[in-house]
Order: sequence, then structure tokens, then C-alpha cells
Amino acid sequence: MIKFDEEKMRANINGALALREEINEIVDELCERGFDNLCWFGIGGTYASSMQVFTHMKEKTAMDVFYESAAEYLTTGNKRITNRTVVIISSVTGSTEEMVKGVAKLKEVGATIVGFIDVGTTPLAQQVDYLISYPEQEQLKFFMTADRFMYNRGEFDNYEEVYSELNKYLADALIKVAYDSDEAALAFAQKHYNDENHYFIGAGSQWGATYSHAMCYWEEQHWLPARAVHSSDFFHGMFEIVTRDTAVTLFVSEDSQRSLSERVANFLPKICGNYTIIDTKDYELAGISEQNRGYISHLVIRVINDRIDAHIEKINRHPMDIRRYYRQLDY
Repeated sequence: MIKFDEEKMRANINGALALREEINEIVDELCERGFDNLCWFGIGGTYASSMQVFTHMKEKTAMDVFYESAAEYLTTGNKRITNRTVVIISSVTGSTEEMVKGVAKLKEVGATIVGFIDVGTTPLAQQVDYLISYPEQEQLKFFMTADRFMYNRGEFDNYEEVYSELNKYLADALIKVAYDSDEAALAFAQKHYNDENHYFIGAGSQWGATYSHAMCYWEEQHWLPARAVHSSDFFHGMFEIVTRDTAVTLFVSEDSQRSLSERVANFLPKICGNYTIIDTKDYELAGISEQNRGYISHLVIRVINDRIDAHIEKINRHPMDIRRYYRQLDY
């Protein structure tokens, strides 16, 4: 398969899972010390990951948890962020302007910052109170952190069971998803590589990734117009502009908000002839028990989307790391 290295993927996933001991030490120390609230803080793709982990947490914990845009924080601030706030950030380059300035402002109020910075030698990495440097797997790192906070509060009863399964089976399960989805991903790319506009719909922990896929992948990396819509909002505006030929992709995951996407899936065939439904239930996920499949739904769909991206990149002859304006101009 193009742009696919099975052993690299396995090592990357297992390497991220191996960070849990380090993550747990940090979270345990923070819990022992005490704090008032927990803020997930980002911009662009990292903001989307913050949305995902917030959705994951809000149905499980009574903790005061929220997410914040770095750009909005720089202009509006947020009185909920104090010297009793734990802020969790992530950055690939460690140099995104809004994040660098945002963290500086967070330091002014005395917030405690946990940073997942891929490049550990950057100035941003030096600003955080707790640094974990490991490339990629942002969502997995965020969820491991969230889960430890909830476990320490007695809000995650099957914590050990979940991570026992992930440690044993996650890498192989996701690698098989890559192989099993590649043919359909190629067909999807051949059909949609030059869409005038494409609507992506999702819910649950997949919503943040849906938002990111439209904005950070299709628009920023493929230069294809796209829009993300939450499944719960589909019947409150978007469905009125869907016609036979409107390009629509619906992500259906196996978490608690699945029914919101199933409602859209049941309706789409009545009005649209150009829709695609990507449902995690269609994939085996060997070793992952039924009750834990929803926990990794967003990771499954990420693998499928990676295969689609690889094929669109090849068809359009446009490398995904080339930008027209991002980091090319002053703005």
C-alpha cells in the first residue's frame, strides 16, 4: 500500500501506549497536590483533539473540565483559568504562534501546564511544567491522560481492563483496519478528489476529528472546500441544502452518541445519491471486547481517513505538507 509502513505504525502505537506510566506519574502527582479544574488548550488540530477528549470526559466525570482556543484566550481570556487550573496542551512543532503566546499568558496567571510537545527542544517545550515528548498519536496521549484523572476519582471502573486490551491488541487491530479499508479508500478518493464542496458529519468522540478532518486535512492539506457538521445539527439546517449530488460523508462510531449518526444514516438515502457512510462496526478489531469498541472508534476512523488522504494526495499530485499561505506569509 502507498504511504504505509506496518512496522512503523505498530511501533508508533505501542510507543505511545508505553507512555502511560510516565503520564500516570504526572497525573497522580497533580491529583495528590490538588487543583480546581482541568482545561484542554489548543488551536486548529490540537483544538479539535481537545474537543474529542472533552466529549469523552463529560459523560464520565463530575470534574470541572473544559476546552479553550488559544487564539480566543489571547483576546478574550477566561476567568475559569487560574493558578489552580491544570492546562493540557499538545504541539507538533512547538512553534505555533498562538500556542507560544497562549502558554506565556497561561504562565502569567500561574496555571500548571502539561505539554505533549513532539519536538522537546523548542521554546514552547521549555515553558511547560511537565513535558512529554513523543511524536504523533495525539488523541491516544490525550485519552490516556484523561482516563487517569477519572480513574483517580473513582470514575473509570474498567480502566485496567481497557488498557490491558489496548496494550495487547490495539496496534494489530488498527493495522488490520488499514489493510481492510484501503480498497474502499481508493474508490472514495477516485470519486471525491476534486469535489466542489464536501460535507463531513460526525458525533461523539468522533466529532472533534470530523471538525479537524474537514478543516485541517481537506481544506488545509488537500485544498478542497469542506465543512464539518455535528450529527445532532444535521436536521437543523444542513439537510435543507443536501440534494442528489451533494457530497456527504457520515462517520458512525460505536460510542454513546451513535444513535445521533444512525438517525442521519437512515435519512440520507431519501435525499442524496452521493453519500458515504463510514461505520466502525464494519471492522473486526480482533481482541477488543464489544463494550470497549466505542473507546477506540475515533482511532479506527482516523486510520481509514489516513488511507483516503494518501490516495487523494497521489491522485491530485499535491503533497499534503505543501501550503499556499500557512507559515509562508505574514498574517
